[in-house]
Amino acid sequence: KRHYRKKQEFLIRKNEKEMERRKLEEKEKIGQILNEKLQDEIENKNRELAISTMSILKKNEFLNAVKDQLKESIDNPKIKSVIRNINRNIENVDDWKFFEEAFNNADKEFLKKLKSIHPDLTPNDLKLCAYLRLNLTSKEIAPLLNISVRSVEVKRYRLRKKMDLQHENSLTDYILNL
Repeated sequence: KRHYRKKQEFLIRKNEKEMERRKLEEKEKIGQILNEKLQDEIENKNRELAISTMSILKKNEFLNAVKDQLKESIDNPKIKSVIRNINRNIENVDDWKFFEEAFNNADKEFLKKLKSIHPDLTPNDLKLCAYLRLNLTSKEIAPLLNISVRSVEVKRYRLRKKMDLQHENSLTDYILNL
C-alpha cells in the first residue's frame, strides 16, 4: 500500500507539473499573439500617418504652385487676397493637429521623450523632429512647413546646435534612434 501511495503521489505531482507547463505555454502563445496584434496595429497607424503626411505634402505643393503662378499678376488686389488665403491654408494649424494626433498614435513616446531630453525645443522644432522621425528629406519637409528647402536646412542646423549634437552625428539618425 505504501508503495502504491507513493507512486500515486508521484503521478499526481507529475500531472500538476505538466498542467503548469501547459498553462505557461498557453500564456506565452497568448502574449505572442497580442504582441503580433500590437505590431500590426502600429504598422497600420504608421501607414495612415505616411498617407496623411503625403496628402498634406501634395496639397501644399499644389497650393505653392498656384501661388507662384498668381504672383505673376500681383498687381491685382483680388489676386493678393487669393494668395493670402492660400498662405493661410498652407499654414493651417488643423493640418498640424491632425498630423500630431496621428503621429502620437503611431509613436506615442517619441515626442514625450524628446521634450524630456530637450525641454528647450519650440513647437516648430518638435514639428521638424516629427517629420525627421518619418525619415522625410528636406525637400519633402519644405512644403509641409511652407518654407524653402534652404530654410529647412537652416532649421536642421539650428536644431543640431540646440540638441548639442556633434558634427559627425547625423540629426536624422539621432532622432530615429530615440
